Amino acid sequence: MKFLPLVFVALSLTSFYTEKKKFDVILRHGLIYDGLGGKPFRADIGIRGDTIAFIGDLKNAVAKNDIDVIGLAVAPGFINMLSWADGSLLQDGRSMSDIKQGVTLEVFGEGWSPGPRKKKNLKDSTWETLGQYFSYLEKKKTSTNFASFVGATTVRTYVMGYENRKPNAEELGQMKQLVAEAMQEGAMGVGSSLIYAPADYASTEELISLCREASRFGGMYITHMRNESDHIFSALDETFRIAREADIRTEIYHLKINNQWNWSKIDKVISKIDSAQKSGLKITANMYTYNASGTGLTARLPTWVQEGGMNEMCKRLINPAIRKKVINDLEMGIPSRNSDPKDVMVLGFRKDSLNKLYQSKRLSEIAKRHGKNANETMLDLIVVDRSSIPCIFFLMAEQNVKRMLQLPYVSICSDAASIAATKSFASGGTHPRTYGSFARLLGKYVREEKIMTLEEAVRRMTSLPASNLKISKRGSLRVGNYADVVAFDPVKIADNATFEHPHQYATGVSHVFVNGTAVLKNGLHTGAMPGRSVRGPGFKK
Repeated sequence: MKFLPLVFVALSLTSFYTEKKKFDVILRHGLIYDGLGGKPFRADIGIRGDTIAFIGDLKNAVAKNDIDVIGLAVAPGFINMLSWADGSLLQDGRSMSDIKQGVTLEVFGEGWSPGPRKKKNLKDSTWETLGQYFSYLEKKKTSTNFASFVGATTVRTYVMGYENRKPNAEELGQMKQLVAEAMQEGAMGVGSSLIYAPADYASTEELISLCREASRFGGMYITHMRNESDHIFSALDETFRIAREADIRTEIYHLKINNQWNWSKIDKVISKIDSAQKSGLKITANMYTYNASGTGLTARLPTWVQEGGMNEMCKRLINPAIRKKVINDLEMGIPSRNSDPKDVMVLGFRKDSLNKLYQSKRLSEIAKRHGKNANETMLDLIVVDRSSIPCIFFLMAEQNVKRMLQLPYVSICSDAASIAATKSFASGGTHPRTYGSFARLLGKYVREEKIMTLEEAVRRMTSLPASNLKISKRGSLRVGNYADVVAFDPVKIADNATFEHPHQYATGVSHVFVNGTAVLKNGLHTGAMPGRSVRGPGFKK
């Protein structure tokens, strides 16, 4: 038997040990919130390439990028369960408003998704399918990761346009095939937005058929329910029926109860969800952290008048007989009793002349200036501007927001694009949730109002949504997981955007890593673009 000299063995072991203790990044002395909801612990994190390589004591290790994060909380990157950044990232891939809050994954697809698209309708040929969009955005480069559901509305309009009718057997077959293709391209499941036209033209049975396709590939159903106000109970029942008959995990977008006369329904809403869960259904929800919603003024209109799109709707609204029927529906509370005009703030118009007169004004004040009642004024504005007219609706009870946020199955979303506070984006109005939804949870609701622990808040933004989406290797700080990491100051993190002055970044996040690359360092964007597409469980390479 041949023995190696002891000195050679010792040198070899030293070399092996030293090599194992070299990292690309070390985050030292941080308080680790692993995303799973357990108590935080003090440790160092070592990153190699795009992966978390070590969690523990690294006092003898070295790294190219050695960062002392003492005094900071270190957590997995946050997941935005309802993002409209699919368009804004094409304009500015830095994802500024969300990166500065620690968001490292944007999830698209509330009814509409970037694909499929018909080639004949495109001005360019950059992509047609959802999978091609993923590849295109990866090539274009972003600072954040991204994923998407396939939109039920997108699929429906691809096959049927804006027609208000049931699909025939052939059309439904086409829609199901489009869902199957999107699932194999990496969609997370099917997303719907049933409060809007033409989404609400879809029957429950149609949605069940589409969701069965998503379920075959392990996907989930996520929905802006058909009603969040007067008819919220029947909307919940429909959601549960789809979950049951399609055998699919289901999530409710931006759980809320609109209008003061409905606020007392919260006990029954929560009870119905609890009962559905106890019956064996996998029901979860997400929320933004504000008591005001944001959508178009057209959301107040009955959806039958919106058939065919904006141009067809405007033609109807200038027809005296049809206009009279619309006004009658509004007065009768169809589709729901409309909120008080003083609770509606108009963010802006396409036409500069209207912006000069009415931007950031309440609908009640606009109506007074216009010289007609709120309903007539609303119809006039839609016809003149030929747009949905983005607004903020102050319709929720703060006490309900707090109570729903405390539900253990609720994750967090922005329901907004991820934009920069630059002239190209900031010239128009927006909801402050664009800049503050995640920071607001950690600052206002955790630190100041103490409605949950910090470790629980981190779980809601990380492992909970990752588990719901069936995403592997993200959502928790574990060795072997992708290094999506955020370091923030729990004492200082805060949302600064307001309804009057929304284009203000959140503060308190010091460092953000996406796939092991520093995107935010000492609060400043590095310009790095390491984002990747995150594909769903049915993805076939």
